[in-house]
Order: sequence, then C-alpha cells, then structure tokens
Amino acid sequence: MTIKQYLHDKKKIVEDAMSRYMLSGDDLLDNHIEAMRYSLFAGGKRVRPILCIAVAEALGCTADSTLPVAMSLECIHTYSLIHDDLPAMDNDDLRRGKPTNHIKFGEAGAILAGDGLLTFGFDLLSNPNLCADLTAETRVKLIQVLARSAGSLGMVGGQAIDIESEGQNIPFATLRQLHSCKTGALIKGSVQMGAILGGATPEQYEAFSQYGTHIGLAFQIVDDLLNVTATTEQLGKKAGSDAKLEKATYPAFFGVEGTREKAKQAVNDALSCLEQFDTKCNPLRDLAQYIYARNK
Repeated sequence: MTIKQYLHDKKKIVEDAMSRYMLSGDDLLDNHIEAMRYSLFAGGKRVRPILCIAVAEALGCTADSTLPVAMSLECIHTYSLIHDDLPAMDNDDLRRGKPTNHIKFGEAGAILAGDGLLTFGFDLLSNPNLCADLTAETRVKLIQVLARSAGSLGMVGGQAIDIESEGQNIPFATLRQLHSCKTGALIKGSVQMGAILGGATPEQYEAFSQYGTHIGLAFQIVDDLLNVTATTEQLGKKAGSDAKLEKATYPAFFGVEGTREKAKQAVNDALSCLEQFDTKCNPLRDLAQYIYARNK
C-alpha cells in the first residue's frame, strides 16, 4: 500500500470516529458547538491521530480505545490553530482554504471554541464509556503526556516564544526550542501516546520518542519552507505570512536549499530511530518521508 492510500484510509477512519464522538448542538449551546465543529471538520491531514494509530498498530494494538485517544489529539491540535489565528496572535483570516474561526464566529466565539476543543480532548481520554479497555494507570499516563505536550512546556510554551520572538534577532538555539515546543511537542506526544497504547517496553518507548522528536522538527522545518515556496492556494492559508510578521524561520537562517537539507537530515534521524523495528513500522517510515515531500 502506498503512503497516499494509507493516509487516505486512516484519515477516513479518524474522521468517522470524530463524527461519532464529537458533540452536537444543544439549544443554547448550538452556536458554540457549531464553532467547535466548524474548525474540527474543516479538513486537514490528521497527521497526529494517524501517527498515534500507526505506532499503536506497529506494537500490535488494535483496541477500540485507540480512536478516541487519537481524536483527542486532533481536538487539541485544532484548538491551537483557532487560537493561533486570532488577531492577538498571527491575525490570519484563512485556514485550510476557509475563513478562520474568528472571522466566522467572532473573536470571543473563536476563543471559546478553542477552549471547548481543548477541554473536550481530555474528556475523551477520561471517559470510561469510550476507553473501557484502558486501565486507570494507562489512562493517567495518556492524560499526562497530552497535557505536557500541549501545555507550557510544550505547544503553548512554543507559541509564547514565537510571539515574543517576532521582530527579534534571536539565536538559532531559540528557534530550535521554539519549533520543538510549538509544533514538535504535540507530534512527539502523538507518537508517545501510541506507544503507551501499544504497551511499549521502556526501550521501545524511548526509540519512538526520539522518532517523534525528529519528525516533529522535520514537520515544522518543512512548514517554514512552504511558507516561502508554496502558494496561498496550496497551503490553504496565506503564504509569506512568516516574513510579514518578522518571524524567525529556518529559511531566514539557512536559505531555501539549506532548509531542505535540514529537513532531510531530520527525517533521516527519525528513520534511524526505527532500525530496531520490523516491517510493521513501515507506515511510520513512509510517514517520515511524506512529511519531507509534502507540498501543503
């Protein structure tokens, strides 16, 4: 199976689960839940939930609980996009080819939609009716990984560094930390949560964690590159926005070709982390290559 077919099939499985588990309108909450659903179902690659599923399946786990766990990651990711687009943050009016949440529902509505998705992600993980086969210990581990990946030591912290760094001449070490937190942390967390679901040994967990670190970096390096080289139509959001906001990026440090080399090295580092695993990890190997080659 090609990686394109694999991603298509897994994306459908994830989105079918999202349709089953996601909240629906309820009288006075109709507009709020509509705003949550608007961004959650606006499209996207679903890379984070697919990574979680791919790692779990590589370790032999096909339990029903995998899907709500995977969906929790997409809820957190979508909340971060809603808030990242706000006027006080990146002030974007286009996301996935559609008006951003605050353009559609107003700034307050978008903030609350993001808050709703953030908390619903943890609702999914802690709901015994959805994750009945998980032990309490496993459930707590998953919640902790997600909280740390999404919080001040992960994605939120990275967003804070990003905002503070706009227009500043920051050192490369700061950019690397920014990327590892803002984008890399939740990608790494997705891999780690899949490893927890699959019952990874400590050695396997460490190998997958390192894989997640490297592909998380590769993903953001490629994002930096595409912001320079791709069109708004390809990206579904405004191209060239990083330069407009005077953001520190890999192309600003290394140029376009140097950035391609850095992305390729990160992918190669990710692949080296999987050397101990058999062909069940081939989807993860192909995913790393896909992240490097993507054009949106």
